[in-house]
Amino acid sequence: MCRVVFLFLLLMAAAPAWSGAWLREKDAAFTAASVTAFKDPDGSFNYKTALYAEYGLRPKVTIGLDLEQNRDYFGHALVFARVPVADFDDWGRFAAEFGAGAHYRLFGSWAMYKLTLSYGKGFQTGLGNGWFAVDAAWENRTHDAVFRKLDITTGLSGDRLLNPMMQIETSYTPESSLFWTVRPSVLIRGRDNGRTWVLGFERNKARNDTGVKFALWNTF
Repeated sequence: MCRVVFLFLLLMAAAPAWSGAWLREKDAAFTAASVTAFKDPDGSFNYKTALYAEYGLRPKVTIGLDLEQNRDYFGHALVFARVPVADFDDWGRFAAEFGAGAHYRLFGSWAMYKLTLSYGKGFQTGLGNGWFAVDAAWENRTHDAVFRKLDITTGLSGDRLLNPMMQIETSYTPESSLFWTVRPSVLIRGRDNGRTWVLGFERNKARNDTGVKFALWNTF
């Protein structure tokens, strides 16, 4: 029952226009909720859920919340703050993000810290506006290891019903090989202003099948 309620809250909450190096305007907010489902070899379904939220606390300070749960097994909960580092106009911009929270597995939880340096750049194409973001992160799960992550996201945001987006996420620790996730998606503009539906597929190194991802983004 708790799992059903949790999934319902995620979907109704509204789950990022990928933030990267961009900050929210003061008093502006963004939420993103997602569910990704995989089919296990025994025919049952596995899933993970995520909830992400941002709020423009000040013109140069964005705060937020990042939650992820992989079935009932493990996940994390982080609060973060993002500040600008440099703005090169047409050449892009940099921002830094500082996060703290907990990583949990079954009935145990441990402190977790994350530092991220992001680069973002907008661009123009014949199909409309687009964006490109690179996030390099240092993530310390105190019970486990220090993870070094590099994520790349690019997509279009033209004034039409459908826009493409591609996300590539990588994670590395000295004790294990490189872990990767590839996630092509389609952004579907909703009738309500500020709402976007996201439908995509996910493939990662740990699984032999392809998952289906559904997300809802809202801006306020």
